[in-house]
Amino acid sequence: MKFQIGSALLAMALLLPAAALARDNTSRSVDIPSRVVVNHQPLKAGHYKLEWQEPGPQVKVNFVRNGKTVATARGTLKTNDAQVTQDDIVTRKTASNHNRLTEIDFGHQKEAILFPSRS
Repeated sequence: MKFQIGSALLAMALLLPAAALARDNTSRSVDIPSRVVVNHQPLKAGHYKLEWQEPGPQVKVNFVRNGKTVATARGTLKTNDAQVTQDDIVTRKTASNHNRLTEIDFGHQKEAILFPSRS
């Protein structure tokens, strides 16, 4: 009986860090330096937490600021991307002179989220 309880406690102790890592793999923090538009939704400059549930490559990204989701956009998660060497925000100027968010790079994780243009 003691062996079973000890085994169960050991298993739980090993699973908790794995669960924490799995949760961490679906969120990142980013500083957006100036106003951008993603999926026709404006984002002010500032610090955001990006969250998604899917393992990828197609993900639905929630932009969270001060605990509230302020925008949602579909994106493509690229992992193990050797071209991503530093954190970066990539935008493209639209015909209406807005900066459209096209990509966010996470250099530490060698990941990028690409946001396709929407019509």
